[in-house]
Amino acid sequence: MPGADATDWDYVIVGSGAGGGTLAARLAESGMRVFLLDAGGDPRSGDERLPDDYDVPAFHAFACENPALRWDFRVRHYAGETQQARDWKHREGQGVLYPRAAGLGGCTSHNAMIFMLPHPSDWDRIAKLTGDPSWHATSMRRYAHRIEDCRHRPLWRALRHIGLDPTGHGWRGWLQTEKSIPLSVLGDDGLVRVLRDTASSFTRSLPTPLLSTLRWLRGGLGDPNARRWRPGSFEGICYTPLATSGHRRRGVRERLLELAARHPERLHIELDALATRVLFDADGGACGVAYLKGARLYRAHAAPSAAPGTGHEVRARREVILCGGAFNTPQLLMLSGIGPAAELQAHGIPVRLDLPGVGSNLQDRYEIAVTHRMRAPWEVLEGARFARDDPLWRRWQRRRSGMYASNGAALGVIRRSSAAAAPHEEPDLFCMALLARFEGYFSGFSSWIRDQPDQLTWAVLKAHTRNRAGTVRLRSADPRDMPLVNFHYFEEGSDAAGEDLKAVVEAIRFVRRMTAPLLASGWIAEEIAPGPSIDGDEALAGYVRDTAWGHHASCSCAIGAPDQGGVLDSAFAVHGVKRLRVVDASVFPQIPGFFVAAAIYMIAEKAADALLDEARRTPLSAS
Repeated sequence: MPGADATDWDYVIVGSGAGGGTLAARLAESGMRVFLLDAGGDPRSGDERLPDDYDVPAFHAFACENPALRWDFRVRHYAGETQQARDWKHREGQGVLYPRAAGLGGCTSHNAMIFMLPHPSDWDRIAKLTGDPSWHATSMRRYAHRIEDCRHRPLWRALRHIGLDPTGHGWRGWLQTEKSIPLSVLGDDGLVRVLRDTASSFTRSLPTPLLSTLRWLRGGLGDPNARRWRPGSFEGICYTPLATSGHRRRGVRERLLELAARHPERLHIELDALATRVLFDADGGACGVAYLKGARLYRAHAAPSAAPGTGHEVRARREVILCGGAFNTPQLLMLSGIGPAAELQAHGIPVRLDLPGVGSNLQDRYEIAVTHRMRAPWEVLEGARFARDDPLWRRWQRRRSGMYASNGAALGVIRRSSAAAAPHEEPDLFCMALLARFEGYFSGFSSWIRDQPDQLTWAVLKAHTRNRAGTVRLRSADPRDMPLVNFHYFEEGSDAAGEDLKAVVEAIRFVRRMTAPLLASGWIAEEIAPGPSIDGDEALAGYVRDTAWGHHASCSCAIGAPDQGGVLDSAFAVHGVKRLRVVDASVFPQIPGFFVAAAIYMIAEKAADALLDEARRTPLSAS
């Protein structure tokens, strides 16, 4: 096998997450030679809590805080210090914790594993924006089939062999998906009451409860990814499919390692490799990447190294693809001289291409918590210490059952806010019941999950947000520094009508209607946050402004025309630069769906087709 710095790699890919890892695997599988860099190491080693923090679905919050694989970004939600300081999670001079993962598989190594497809309109919108029909939802569905190996619809999995399959699922992809909640919850009276009363309260709120229940039964008992035969997207009570295999995390990391073992001559994985800039040839096209070799070089690491790292360069015969995510991809472009000219000049970086959209248009979903204390601890969490060898871990280890086989989500409800009432709008609220206390990210947030076994959180997620005002800017010209990130929430943003804020307030009221019977009966002892004293639209809006967070950063190198702030064309190519593409969460013009991972897998598969088509059309002598 050629050395790491060999010059005969077809593609150099920076970042091994949902975008880069998926793309690298597909290209190598198709016969191309791929050099894949990641700044982290192996997320299943390097700490006493590993591999359990990686493997056990219920441990994902602890993976976010595991020093062996975590990057601690600190971001701002507001430029104004007075409003920013009202968030109790904010740390003065630093910002609010925004966990990212460093290691093979990127953020798929610490996420909650939820696999939910974006809405069809998310794809159709890109098709309309670009004039490229390959983005239409009907065309994009095949990429979902290429990814998914659905294991949570066993009847239809069997019947598909005789040609019966109304579900639209993929059955032979590389990513297995399973149900998140085990049957063992039926032994917990409190949890059964929560599920029953929530479902009953929600169903009674519908215009036609009986008809809606029949449609729900016919439509897959809450399968949010099933093909819809009626117009519109899924609404109602659902479960959250997980990217697990035998109720153990399995995904991009495993796909890459298996493929590298089968085809070591095609896929080289370079870990502990921090990309510092894109290299260009004499005609201005991307031809490689410079990187520093060494562990924990990026200052987002929990314990960054003081070592300088060893400089290397790797060359690509065909193209360079950046897949570092919504924060690191725009940072790397700007460090390479591509971005807003004034921003580059301020840091002494020669301007190769003035492309103002780089680092603009940053978007996220607003999330908020409605937390409660139950009258007694959850029976299904009895003995849980969220550690190796506790009773629940032993049950998971022996039989892959019990609550550790779940990510903690007991129930999901998808609905529309009044802002999404128009026929062309998609459902925009996802409310998820978690058997834990979770109110956003701060140092030590996972300890709340371990130490408070009598908590119920309804996590509210506002999708299809209107705000497009977030930015990623350079802190310095040092590639080891984190960029400056500001999402410019609510009134600071571009949602002039305040529809996002109104929608989240509506969602809190909706959750309170669902939990009212449980409070009245005493199963819920008290609402902790926002708390019963916080009522009225103005008070609830203040709670949302002060405590909202997000963890699906996207759209900072968007597809679109450059004169409209776009950075990429419809085939992921950077405007004005040959042989350079971006394939990660930053490419979306608008943040898609509820959970972004499935959408990123899909665009990575689409990008692989685009690159392979280009390779067939362009002999190496021409490139």
